[in-house]
Amino acid sequence: MLLWFVIIYWVISVAIGIYAAKFVHNTKDFAVAGRAMPMAVVTATVFATWFGSETVLGIPATFLKEGFAGVIADPFGSSLCLVLVGLFFARPLYRMNLLTIGDYYRKRYSRPVEMLTTLCIVVSYLGWVGAQIKALGLVFSVVSDGAITQQWGMIIGASTVLVYTMLGGMFSVAITDFIQMIIIVLGMLYIGWEVSGLAGGVGAVVSHAAANGKFHILPAPELKDVLWFVAAWITMMLGSIPQQDVFQRVQSARNENIAARSSILGGVLYFCFAFIPMFLAYSATIIDPKMVERNLAGDTQLILPHLILSPVVPIFAQIMFFGALLSAIKSCASATLLAPSVSFSENILRPLLPRIGDHRFLHLMRVVIVGFTIVVTGVALSTDASIYKMVENAYKVTLVGAFVPLVCGLYWRRSTNLGATLAIVFGLATWLVFEAVEPEGLVPPQLAGLVASFGGMILGSLALRGLQREPAA
Repeated sequence: MLLWFVIIYWVISVAIGIYAAKFVHNTKDFAVAGRAMPMAVVTATVFATWFGSETVLGIPATFLKEGFAGVIADPFGSSLCLVLVGLFFARPLYRMNLLTIGDYYRKRYSRPVEMLTTLCIVVSYLGWVGAQIKALGLVFSVVSDGAITQQWGMIIGASTVLVYTMLGGMFSVAITDFIQMIIIVLGMLYIGWEVSGLAGGVGAVVSHAAANGKFHILPAPELKDVLWFVAAWITMMLGSIPQQDVFQRVQSARNENIAARSSILGGVLYFCFAFIPMFLAYSATIIDPKMVERNLAGDTQLILPHLILSPVVPIFAQIMFFGALLSAIKSCASATLLAPSVSFSENILRPLLPRIGDHRFLHLMRVVIVGFTIVVTGVALSTDASIYKMVENAYKVTLVGAFVPLVCGLYWRRSTNLGATLAIVFGLATWLVFEAVEPEGLVPPQLAGLVASFGGMILGSLALRGLQREPAA
C-alpha cells in the first residue's frame, strides 16, 4: 500500500508541475514567474525549498550523533540566512528588477565579476542538488524494500523532477511548492503527534535528550573549537545569501514588501518545523533502541525511515510521513535544478549569443537544465558523503567567492570593480590553499577565505583605487 501511494502521489505531483507549464510564455515567466506571486505562494516556495532532504534525513542523523552542536549550520544558520535576506537584501535587490543574482554583479561591477560569481554559484549547487537526488534514491529504495536500488531510485527521481522543472520553470516550482508545503506541515505535525505517543510524550523525549547532552550548543572554550563553530554557523547563514534560488523567490513576489516579509516568515517557519524530524529521530532511541544502535554503526540517515516503517507505527502515519518527505525533497530538488541552470544560461551563455531571441533562449535554458541534471545525478551516484555534509559543503564556495561583493556592493559605496575582483580571487585562492594544506587545522578554510575576501575588497577599493577605471554605469 505504501509503495502504491508513493507512486500515485509522485505521478499526480509531476502532472501538476507539467500543467503549470501553460503559464510560461517567455524567459521572465520561466525564471521568476512573471514577478506576480502573492505572499502565501512566495512564503511557501521559500519554506519548501529550504525544507529538503537534509532537514528530514540529514539533520536528524547528525543530531543523534552530535546534538545541537553538530547542526549549527542547519537549521540555525540556514534559517537566519532567510531572515537576513528579508531584512537587508530583498528590497534593494527587488527594486533593481533583475532576472538573476548574476545580473546584480554585472550592473554593480562588471561582466568579469558577473561571470566569476555566477560560476561560484553554479558550482555550489552541485552538492545541494546532489543531496536531494541521493535522498530520492534512498526513499525509493526504502519504500520498495530494496526492489528499487538506491542508484536506480536516484535516476528515476531525477528524471521525473526534471520533466516538470524543464517545462514549467518557476511557475511549476511555485505551484508545486505551495501544495507540497501544506503536505509537509500537515504530515510533520501528524507524525510528530503519533510518534510522541509511542515514546511516552514530548516531555519524555526532551528530558531524555537533555540528560544525554544533546542540547549543548556552545563550543568548548578553546580557540580552535570557537573558530570552527563560527565557521559552521556562517557557512550557511552567509554563504546561502548570494544564491539564485533565494533570489528567484525574492524576484517572483508581487512587490518588494511581499519579497521581504515572505523571506522572514519562511525562515521562521523553517526554523520551527526543522525540529520535528530531530524529535522524531531521537524518539527512536526510546521506541527502538536496538535499531538505532545498529544504524549508528552504519547509515544514521536510515534511522528515521526505519522507525516510521516499524510495525508499531500505523500505516496512515507512514503514508503521511513519506508524503511529507517526498514533498520536501521534490520541492527542494526542482528549485535547485532551476536556479543554477537559469544563472548559467543568463550570465554565462547569453553574453556569448547577443542576437538570440527570447523564444530560442527559453529553449536553451531548458537544454541547460537537462545537462545540469545529468551532471548532478552523476555527482550523487559517485559520492559517499552524507546528505548533511553535501549540503553544508555546497555553500563554502559562495561564502568565499560571492558574499563579500554582494554585501559591500549594496552597503559600501566605496566598493569598486577591482575590489570585487580581488575579493573573489583572494577568497577562493585562500580557501583552496587551506583546504589543500591544512583542511582541519586551527583556522577553518572557509573562514580564512572569507577574511581574505574582505581583505581583497578593502585593498582593491581603497589602497589601489587610483589604479583602476570603473565600468560605465
